[in-house]
Amino acid sequence: MATSASPVAVERTDRDTYLDRVRELAPLIAESVESIEQNRRLAPDLLSALYDAGLFRLLLEKRFNGAEVKPSDFSAIIEEVAKHDASTAWCLCQANGCSMTASFLNDDVANKIWGNDPKGVLAWGPGKSLAVPEGDGFRVNANCAFASGGRHATWIGTHSTVVDTKGEPILNEKGGKTFRTMLIPVDQIDWEDIWHVIGLRGTASDGYEIKDLYVPYEHSVHRDDPDERRTDNPLYLFRQTNLYASGFSGVAMGIAQSMIDAFAKLTLEKTPRMRKTTLSQNAVVQAEFARASIRLDAARNFLRSELDDIWAAVLSTGELTVEQRMRIRLATTHGIHEAKGAADAIYDAAGATAIFASGPYERRFRDLHTVTQQMQGRKAHYETVGAYLLGNEPDLSST
Repeated sequence: MATSASPVAVERTDRDTYLDRVRELAPLIAESVESIEQNRRLAPDLLSALYDAGLFRLLLEKRFNGAEVKPSDFSAIIEEVAKHDASTAWCLCQANGCSMTASFLNDDVANKIWGNDPKGVLAWGPGKSLAVPEGDGFRVNANCAFASGGRHATWIGTHSTVVDTKGEPILNEKGGKTFRTMLIPVDQIDWEDIWHVIGLRGTASDGYEIKDLYVPYEHSVHRDDPDERRTDNPLYLFRQTNLYASGFSGVAMGIAQSMIDAFAKLTLEKTPRMRKTTLSQNAVVQAEFARASIRLDAARNFLRSELDDIWAAVLSTGELTVEQRMRIRLATTHGIHEAKGAADAIYDAAGATAIFASGPYERRFRDLHTVTQQMQGRKAHYETVGAYLLGNEPDLSST
């Protein structure tokens, strides 16, 4: 007598949980897109939903009410958000990377910023920043920019060079300059509205100034310094740059995937002028669509495979090597530029349909081309990795 097989329970992963949350938020993100574009900010109701879904805490330690998702899951979740809106995904990626700082702070400060505040968000950007030692802290002056997501952050960071009262750098034990990132409540900085750009408008990556502000030492950190790391959790063996790159590559791929999906629908509906068949029956379009699809899929699979392979190695060895950092840099840069190539092909194939602001291409085209102009999209990263692969001294500044 035949017996029916019992269903096998499939264990849900962190990736499954957070992808479901993003998909539940998809209609709200879609409703918010016009507001995000016009106001150059994430909409308040969308922000509340993102907080509630825990999407600002993907890389935060669990002891501070975070999720501690692994790198490939983080990239996948950010990609899913980017399918709906790139600015939202970019802000989440930036804030999550910044939240890794919690693992280098004492618990009281980390709880003040994140653990005790469900809306706690840290943002920062590059610029000129000087910190003079004073008592048990520093006197800080800074002028910075590109603070993505800073307009809804609760704390702002500035990456300071530590100098003496004459402005001369104070050298560390290795003879190099001393750097510390200062963490400052957002109400103690002055904003400058500079983010008037073609893409990623909703990130509000504005400038900010800090004037003669005292910052306690415990509100400062040397980012990614093993001597200051306060956890053995393997996720925090990865540098913030590694996770930024993984997430921002996911942003690029999410934008490109949404354009590919929209174009697939368009091919069934559009008959170009002076043609008798839809785009789906056009041999050139068919070939271009196939090439764009495999180009993006291959880049995505390469990135996820590299991240999972490196994650397994780090779990085993308890270290992240220079070679692994280079692999992350190569896979993430490749992902960004392959996404751009695939999206450009789709934009071309869509013809005049792609140029209308009301359609699904124009904003995404601008957003993706803005991603490639940012630091994580620099083609110079290929040179960095290539030089290392050919036996030259590694340049670790971007890895």
